[in-house]
Amino acid sequence: MSAAGDRLQDTARQAALALPGVSHGRPFTPALDVYKVAGKVFLIVTDDPDEQIITVKCEPEHARAQERGYASITPGRYLDKRHWISLGPGPGITERLITDAVENSYDLVVARLPRRDRPGAR
Repeated sequence: MSAAGDRLQDTARQAALALPGVSHGRPFTPALDVYKVAGKVFLIVTDDPDEQIITVKCEPEHARAQERGYASITPGRYLDKRHWISLGPGPGITERLITDAVENSYDLVVARLPRRDRPGAR
């Protein structure tokens, strides 16, 4: 079953907040809920009711494959379109796909952090 826009956003928020070391706020505009790990963005949730999307970091090859596979996955809104994708409600956009996209984005950001800045590092 596809996730509706509000469920897509809620699923993304819950997935992000379940990960270690995550902070969130609205540093850019009240309509963008931004999730970070160690100060690095890995998820943006758009609160515009007319455009219920999330934007996540993604390896370029995987991003292109996702865009080809799903009509409601597009190059990332607001960010580098090569390394970010936006997901909107539509056919095939499931809660599992959303959770995986958020977790993969988080993992990409954490992998690029210095060891001392990774969540749980001592």
